[in-house]
Amino acid sequence: MKLRVLVSLKPGVLDAQGRAIEHALRDLGYAQVNGVRTGKLVVVDLDTDDPAKARALAAELCEKLLANPVIEQYEVLP
Repeated sequence: MKLRVLVSLKPGVLDAQGRAIEHALRDLGYAQVNGVRTGKLVVVDLDTDDPAKARALAAELCEKLLANPVIEQYEVLP
């Protein structure tokens, strides 16, 4: 079963890469851009057909390696 995990910085954590992208977009003439936050999408292929087990395992992977729980949040997507 494949699951997607979206990892992003928690609200209030400075996103330097997002700010750099925002400034670059404005420099390109996109004045309507009013904020950019970046993240990463991780696709995990798990050897299980049980959706509940797959989601629990994905959450465990995030807590141990894929996300830094101090500054990042994650969401397991279907």
